[in-house]
Amino acid sequence: MDNLFDVAVIGAGPGGYVAAIRCAQLGLNTVCIDDWKNEQGKPSLGGTCLNVGCIPSKALLESSENFERAGHKFAEHGIKVDGLSIDVPAMIARKNKIVKAFTGGIGMLFKKNKVTALHGRGTLQKHDQARDGSDDSWEIQVSADGKEQSVHARHVIIATGSTPCTLKMAPVDGNNVLDNAGALALQQTPGKLAIIGAGVIGLELGSVWRRLGAEVTLLEAQADFLPAADEQVAKEAYKALTRETGLIIHTGVEIKSTRASENGVEIDYVDRDKNAQNLKVDKLIVAVGRVPNTSGLGAEAAGLKLDERGYISVDEFCQTSLQNVYAIGDVVRGPMLAHKASEEGVAVAERIASGRQGAADSSAHVDLGMMPWVIYTAPEIAWVGKTEQTLKAEGVAYKAGQFPFMANGRARALGETTGFVKILADAESDRILGVHMVGPYVSEMIAEAVVAMEFSASSEDLARIVHAHPSLSESLHEAALGVDKRAIHI
Repeated sequence: MDNLFDVAVIGAGPGGYVAAIRCAQLGLNTVCIDDWKNEQGKPSLGGTCLNVGCIPSKALLESSENFERAGHKFAEHGIKVDGLSIDVPAMIARKNKIVKAFTGGIGMLFKKNKVTALHGRGTLQKHDQARDGSDDSWEIQVSADGKEQSVHARHVIIATGSTPCTLKMAPVDGNNVLDNAGALALQQTPGKLAIIGAGVIGLELGSVWRRLGAEVTLLEAQADFLPAADEQVAKEAYKALTRETGLIIHTGVEIKSTRASENGVEIDYVDRDKNAQNLKVDKLIVAVGRVPNTSGLGAEAAGLKLDERGYISVDEFCQTSLQNVYAIGDVVRGPMLAHKASEEGVAVAERIASGRQGAADSSAHVDLGMMPWVIYTAPEIAWVGKTEQTLKAEGVAYKAGQFPFMANGRARALGETTGFVKILADAESDRILGVHMVGPYVSEMIAEAVVAMEFSASSEDLARIVHAHPSLSESLHEAALGVDKRAIHI
């Protein structure tokens, strides 16, 4: 059969491209099909994450934080900066250069690992079943620029990711009403900026433009700020982001209408006290979450089962309702996180490879309960495992240990003392159930907590491990000591 592959991966985001590379490493003849185009209309691997998500947003966060430090924090170090200004187009150009390097890098990795890359939209067609079972395969139609071709694969991994949610009362026009992609490409700092949604995307984008001088107002529908995070962490983050960063955050908001014109955007909303409000801004960003992307996949015709929310239904091993068809990442249940998608891609690749070797019961899977979360604001927010409110709701007896960065020597030297580390451990076994952080560079510190929990460590285990001095990680060590009320430095 022409164009017969062992595995076809549909989507080249952080789930798809990682799955394709791992499949190839395991000796599977692999094709990766992706239809993303960049602003120049050229194919660009990496999906949302590398093109208009994780990577470009972190580039702008770093640039804006450097500007913030130079303007407001260098003086206490004895560093004087006169005539400070920001060249926004240069900042955006740097971001674009980083994106180009990473998306191009995936192409190089594909060549290195002998992954075939096809540009176009992949649609499931039919399952061809041979009598002897040797060439059972799925036909996939690849459409691009009015041209079509078909490939066949014995196994399919769907990694089509997610797309931004839309609001009927705030249609994105790419001019004054923007989605996350548009917000990453602004060529000048708006005077006044509104963001609908105070989740991860809203907070990070809001932080970028607030640091660069915009007055930023976030309008959040949920009554509580960051309800997925530990309540104490959310309260600390809210205080820091409003008082120190200067974000204006309104929760419990109901958007009634928006009116865009050449001069900006006018927003009518009802606040948490049921009072009508009107807000006039130069730009509006819509950041109300994302939905699974199954458009053009041919799910209904192929018999691919979706759940009530539009996600592809899968079991714990990411197996769909169709024979030899898997789905990973944002398009399936679980948190919409790039690292979650990547690890699911690896697990599925290894499961397919082991099945071909006669071990179809391979247990390769990803534990969603051990998934780290990070919000790259300043201070950063990170957590893994269960929150204190969840443990209370479940009736789980637990102990808590906490340590503030104010008492950490490295944090003092950095001048970044906001926040704390908190460890939650089972009251009887002392096994760590959750770790929650808000403070400097906690995006890096959370990895130690994940490792500890993956190996079923107790708080005593962390308390007995030597941590370098002075380091931010000592706060995790002290929090572990604090579980048994024996922290040294507080």
